[in-house]
Amino acid sequence: MSEIKFGNNEFYIEESGEVIARIQFIPSGTDVSGRDLIIVNHTVVYPGHNGKGLGKKLVDRLAEYARNEKKYIIPVCPYAKNVLESSVKYKDVMAN
Repeated sequence: MSEIKFGNNEFYIEESGEVIARIQFIPSGTDVSGRDLIIVNHTVVYPGHNGKGLGKKLVDRLAEYARNEKKYIIPVCPYAKNVLESSVKYKDVMAN
């Protein structure tokens, strides 16, 4: 499995120089408590690469990033929202 790379407000996975999956986010300022927020707005696994768990790996990597950078996630992307809300292991990085 290729490593997850960090780009301009996104994490992505490449295979043979081609991006095969990505999760994108938007820095979104701070909430009333002063917490830094990021909005996850898009997760995609390109055709031919579905069913390999790439989307979940990207969500995991984003959660790790949020913890390390002390940011909180607002999931707008339906896929990311489902993954993040389905497990208590992400509760610490969720904005709401």
